[in-house]
Amino acid sequence: MCLGTFMLLVDVTIVSVALPQMTDSLDASFSALQWVVDIYVLVLAALLMALGSLSDLTGARRVYLAGLAVFAVASLACGLANSSELLIAARGVQGLGAAAMFATNTALLASNYEGRDRGVAFGMWGAVNGAAAAAGPILGGVLTEHLDWRWIFLVNLPVAAVALYIGGKHLSGSSTRTDRRVDLPGTVTFTLASTLLIFALIRAGEDGWGATSTLLLFGGCALALILFVLAERGRRDPMLDLGLLRTPSFGGLMTGALVFSAAAFANLVFVSVWAQTVLDFSPVKAGLILMPLSLMSFVAAGLAGRFLAQVPPQYPIGAGLLLIGAGTLLEMLVTGSSGWIALLPGFLLTGLGVGIASPILASAALAAAPADRAGMAGGAANTFRQLGFALGIPAVGTLVSGAVATKLTDSGLFDDADSAAELVTGGQSASVLAGVPEQSKAAAATVVEDAYAAGLDLAFLASGLAALVAGVLVLLVVRPSARPEPVDEQHTRAAEPAESAAHPA
Repeated sequence: MCLGTFMLLVDVTIVSVALPQMTDSLDASFSALQWVVDIYVLVLAALLMALGSLSDLTGARRVYLAGLAVFAVASLACGLANSSELLIAARGVQGLGAAAMFATNTALLASNYEGRDRGVAFGMWGAVNGAAAAAGPILGGVLTEHLDWRWIFLVNLPVAAVALYIGGKHLSGSSTRTDRRVDLPGTVTFTLASTLLIFALIRAGEDGWGATSTLLLFGGCALALILFVLAERGRRDPMLDLGLLRTPSFGGLMTGALVFSAAAFANLVFVSVWAQTVLDFSPVKAGLILMPLSLMSFVAAGLAGRFLAQVPPQYPIGAGLLLIGAGTLLEMLVTGSSGWIALLPGFLLTGLGVGIASPILASAALAAAPADRAGMAGGAANTFRQLGFALGIPAVGTLVSGAVATKLTDSGLFDDADSAAELVTGGQSASVLAGVPEQSKAAAATVVEDAYAAGLDLAFLASGLAALVAGVLVLLVVRPSARPEPVDEQHTRAAEPAESAAHPA
């Protein structure tokens, strides 16, 4: 279980450090660059609850091992991909396997261990979640720098083989339920709405917010969302009971979970690109500059779990979001001439906020739902957190690309500033500067440095303000909720620890 979880969570962040090399190797566009990161998280988020329901029907062991096999095959396809289109498609299939594994983790741990052993097992599993968050960028940097970017996917194959062997031999199944059904209409419409929204955000960065293509995609997203609401209303086994969202506490927590991931983690993808292409860092060093945030969140999460368990949830969650907002705004200290150390104070403050809010968010979501919807509430919290990261990537990318384009246009040194901005934002500064006349290269390099810093500052500003607003919202609307013991105690208990893990980013 720990091997599978480590792989699926590492693959959320391991890609960010390798993006410049991927772009060079596959001659990928900036939008393709975003989809390589986004499609994995999108599929993982969209299918979590549906695959959890499927595992209730067919058995969690079967779904987990099938997901592990799919993940391994998709990892091989990612490593062998010779075009950005094939890589994006393989990443989507990889997200399917990851969703099957992540959706069944807690049920299998609960069914394979009892008593004190269960607590120890969940503790080890939670530690692996935290380790994966810190290891992703560093592992990606090491493999990219010393081998090749393809090895960030190929390394999954031996790990998956060992996990499949151990799982097939030693993993026992969990109980099945015949009173649940997979909500296929809800899953399809939810996935369609999420995909169209992400696609619209990406096109907004390339074509503009008022472009016909952008408006059509936003309209399609709205239509798919309406279909999702219609599909869920009155359904006996909905993927998400919409009545939960009408509860102020639950709705506020889901908003907090969405903004939590988008504000704290989405900009880190572009920080990594900035470090490699503007500061000329190696992939390993670019991964290491993210370590202060990961380590601070790891330490703070341990302390929060110990000392804040009895505090009303709106306070640690709201305070955590406010700290994320303040820390992200503090990251605006970065300028064209500054080094990575300018980000350190903001990283530490953001990491503190992540560590405080993360463990409480999940348990609060469970407590805010009726007992017979606790499993659904746990799945929804995970889904909204993953979805926040998936939506945050194109939103931040649009802001960074727009600010870079403005700076490059104002400089007058680039013939096609919009195309140059797309290349710079995607990590291709060297190729842009290569096309500038020799006498203008030094000035153009300074413009590129200032432009990327301006783009990051705008992204930090938007992320910080969003986190501050979400923090205030949580403090105002979320209230502690006491509810009776769930009727299906084992199923609810199995769902609960899943939400105690740190966000994979």
